[in-house]
Amino acid sequence: MSIALLQLGGGTLGALDALSGIEKGFSTLEIGLIGSAHFVGFFVGCWLSPRLIGGVRHARAFAGFAACGAISAIAHPLWIDAYFWILLRILAGFCVAGSYTVVEAWLQASAINENRGRVLGVYRSVDLSASVVSQLMIAILEPAHYVSYNLLAIFFCASLLPLAFTKSQAPVTTHAPRLHLLRTVKTSPLGVAGVAVAGVTAASFRMIGPVYGQQLGLSVKELAGFLSLFMLGGAIAQTPVGWIADRFDRRWVINVFSILSILSCLLVIEYGTDSRMGMLVTTFLFGMATYPLFSLATAHASDFASADQMVELSAALMFFYGVGAIVSPFLASYLITNHGTTMLFVMIGGAHMLLAMFGFYRLLIGDRAGIKRRYRYIPRTSFIFGRLTKRGNGKITLP
Repeated sequence: MSIALLQLGGGTLGALDALSGIEKGFSTLEIGLIGSAHFVGFFVGCWLSPRLIGGVRHARAFAGFAACGAISAIAHPLWIDAYFWILLRILAGFCVAGSYTVVEAWLQASAINENRGRVLGVYRSVDLSASVVSQLMIAILEPAHYVSYNLLAIFFCASLLPLAFTKSQAPVTTHAPRLHLLRTVKTSPLGVAGVAVAGVTAASFRMIGPVYGQQLGLSVKELAGFLSLFMLGGAIAQTPVGWIADRFDRRWVINVFSILSILSCLLVIEYGTDSRMGMLVTTFLFGMATYPLFSLATAHASDFASADQMVELSAALMFFYGVGAIVSPFLASYLITNHGTTMLFVMIGGAHMLLAMFGFYRLLIGDRAGIKRRYRYIPRTSFIFGRLTKRGNGKITLP
């Protein structure tokens, strides 16, 4: 319940800010900076939240994170200024990362081997469902209106209630995992490249996608469908992609989906502007091709890590995801401003082309993993989720 309410607040904020910025005359570059700012806060939250949880425990930490999100949302109408909103989006990103870390750690304590699969299934379903609904909410929210931002602040505040009133015992605080960036690069260069490209793709589309749709003449309702179809396509793809990833060399699977991502970008460029239906269909295919990449890359990287390295590996991979996510919204906004709307998908397709080239290079020189851990979809939230999949026999099956 807390994650669902948090998604309705934080997941909607990005698209609403983009539309509100357009309404108030922000430049495309300023909107790109606002989108990048979210991931700056998200990155800081992933880094600091374990230490904050260790200092004040889970319930108090979640209350503080949710308060940051509510302040961020409700303060938007106080001062309509792009650079003030950049600071607010840093605060919102910090809230999202920290809140997810608390909930995932709490689930870690609640789950046991007998019900772990059901817990993970419900968690993944809630995350994806709320993400889709959050994009659809754009159709009913008026841009740059204080009521819209107040509603999002209410969702942030309401996310406190389930954790505040639960009778479940808070988990025991453990030491904060350390980042081992260089070791992660040496362990799985392709996995690192994959999560970075996943950050480029998801962040640029979700933050700059509203600008792209608006410049092509989409109404607010059509824009809500445009954004949600990306998420829906990715959600539907998870099961077949997982089946494929568990049965074939994951380097080949990453390469194939990188090529499919390039083709989907070409489809959007070629047919996505011809008609509304063409845009929606190609966006759905784009989501199916690109959204599973994070889980694929993480699965590949985890095949080369020992059980005691898994949490640290997840933390490092989130770092590289954050690097791609921070840079890409601003770069996409710059390209759109100077070279046209289709440059959003040219940039994403170019990133996947580089990944495919590197992937085929790794096929030539890299070693195949001796052990394959089962593919699982995980939300791109925090490395604490890595502990959710720990088994009683000491093995960890991360995606």
